[in-house]
Amino acid sequence: MTGAPVPVLMYHEVSPTPHPAFRRYTVTVGQFTRQMRWLAAFGYQPIDMDTLLRARREQGPLPRNPVVITFDDGFQGCAEYAAPVLRAHGFTATFYLVAGLAGATSRWLKPELGMELPLMSWDTVRALAAAGFHCGAHTMTHPRLAGLDPALCEAELVDARRRIEAELSRPVVHLAYPYGAYDRTVQAAAAAAGYVTACSTRPGRSEADDDLLALHRVTVYGHDSLLDFACRLRTGAAVRQRIGQAFVGVAHRLAPPGRART
Repeated sequence: MTGAPVPVLMYHEVSPTPHPAFRRYTVTVGQFTRQMRWLAAFGYQPIDMDTLLRARREQGPLPRNPVVITFDDGFQGCAEYAAPVLRAHGFTATFYLVAGLAGATSRWLKPELGMELPLMSWDTVRALAAAGFHCGAHTMTHPRLAGLDPALCEAELVDARRRIEAELSRPVVHLAYPYGAYDRTVQAAAAAAGYVTACSTRPGRSEADDDLLALHRVTVYGHDSLLDFACRLRTGAAVRQRIGQAFVGVAHRLAPPGRART
């Protein structure tokens, strides 16, 4: 099953009381619990990025119904509320950390949203790693890497990897691009910095030929119903998106011959 499509789920915050300005990217504890129960009930088997990498390199198999669970930013709420639910189901997950801000707040949200959320401390990160979870890099300060000065881009990537490796005493070779912002130059810088995979925000499941330095992911939003969640796992899109796609397809097929199809 090395060539099977794999949904790489992307979460941000998990909290019982979502901040209104960040509600779109916050899944409540109840939602998250139902989603993990759904995965367990339907036989999904969470894997780590190393397992996905080996499969994509045809050096190892994938289990039946594989799924990768990832969290961007390293919010404290994910350690406090998501990790216990994951442990209860025997699930693994990968946390992408903003290495230069551990123990501080998500200051990058302030200019656009006027709010900040607490980030995990290194003690919390080490506890997650000791519990069997995995950690990757999300740069040092969460900038948009595409278009950034090359020297600054290099520093964001290299320093983040070194800092996490120093704190956890284990290799770090997996990256997630902040804001999903990358280009060929950023990909080359990521490879030079020692990363072997990098997650983007390109929507969809990760196929066998997916670019390892621009992996597709399935974003889980705070407004998603459980049906949306199930649909995203199977197709990479929510129910309303699939209905819209189907409607467009039918409209194209029914267009009169010779009529321009938009």
